Amino acid sequence: MRLSRSSLVVALVALAPVVACDKGASARAPDGEAHSLVGSPAPEIDLPLVSGGDHVKLSSLRGKVVLVDFWATWCAPCRASFPRYEALAKKLGGELVVLGISEDEEPDGIEGFARETGATFPLAWDRDKAVAGAYDPGSMPTSFVVDKNGLVRHVHSGYREGDEADIERRVRDLL
Repeated sequence: MRLSRSSLVVALVALAPVVACDKGASARAPDGEAHSLVGSPAPEIDLPLVSGGDHVKLSSLRGKVVLVDFWATWCAPCRASFPRYEALAKKLGGELVVLGISEDEEPDGIEGFARETGATFPLAWDRDKAVAGAYDPGSMPTSFVVDKNGLVRHVHSGYREGDEADIERRVRDLL
């Protein structure tokens, strides 16, 4: 059986791993050291938590390394990353705080998403997208590694199986 060129393209696209979810026509944020926030103070986050506590303020987490992860319930790579980030947070004990910032239009699915993925780290809903506006994640998921002094040290866009090893290495370098 021979596949036409268009059938082959469709099949390859269907089998390709999804690494990032873009919402609308937003451009993908630069990865790694190319993001404009790298080396700059992390914008403040001051949000009520939907899961994992009552309220979070990034400045109150100074002295710890923080992984700020922008995600959404409709994003397949986000679903894959959550169990890995949960394991990383547990592995590094209190030295790393993972903070998930949902970019969903409504908060209804956040607690269920946390249960389904086993996430116990704090999850906040960015209701008016002001936090995302300050960070400019571009795609879901995008993670910002913030050092103990509140500076953004690394940005990781998308998620593929095994990306957590690179993030762990970068976090350990800051501990």
